[in-house]
Amino acid sequence: MGTTDAVRFWDGVYADRPAATDPRPNVRLVEAVGDLPPGDAADLGCGEGGDALWLARKGWRVTAADISAVAVERLAARSLGLPVTAERHDLRESFPDGRFDLVSACYLHTPYDLDRAAVLRAAAHALRPGGRLLVVDHGSTAPWSWNQDPDVRHPAPHEVAADLALDPATWTVERAESPRRTATGPGGQRAEVTDHVLLIRRTA
Repeated sequence: MGTTDAVRFWDGVYADRPAATDPRPNVRLVEAVGDLPPGDAADLGCGEGGDALWLARKGWRVTAADISAVAVERLAARSLGLPVTAERHDLRESFPDGRFDLVSACYLHTPYDLDRAAVLRAAAHALRPGGRLLVVDHGSTAPWSWNQDPDVRHPAPHEVAADLALDPATWTVERAESPRRTATGPGGQRAEVTDHVLLIRRTA
C-alpha cells in the first residue's frame, strides 16, 4: 500500500480524535532523556506533539515529523513561540534535515509497509557524536490500540538493535529493557502494558 493510503489512514486516526489541549509526553522519553543537556532533537512520528512540546519546554530545538498533515498542523498551532519545527514526512521517502543530539522514535508503528530498520539506521547516522537514538516500542497490545491482531509480534529491544547492524565501534547500546507500567488510553481506560526501550549513543 502506498503513501496515499498511509496518509489517509493516519489523517483519519487524528481527525477522529478530539485535539488534545496539551498532549502529554511519553513516560519513557521523560525518564530516558530528562537529565540530558538540551540540544537539537528530531521527533519521528510526532503525532500531536506531546514529546516535541515537552522537549522544547526543556530547551531543546525540535524538528517534529509525522506522515499526517492533521497531526502536523495541530502541533504547529500548539507550538507557537516554542523552538519546534513541525514537518510532514513519509519516512519511507524523506527524513528531517540536520544533525541531532537526540532522535526519538516513540511507538513508530504502522499497518503500512515501512522499513523501520532503514529509518532507524538513518536516524543513528543523523546523530552527532555523543548523541542518542531513543526507540520506544509497544511490547504488548493495549486494549485501545488500533492493532488488535492477536498474532502480532513485538520484537525485543536487543532484536531491534541487531536489525540496525550498527558498527559497535561507533554506536553503543546504553539501554535495552522491557519495563512495565500502568497506562491510560485516550478514553480514560487503564491497563498494564509493556514497553520495549532501546537507547543507543553515537560515540564517534
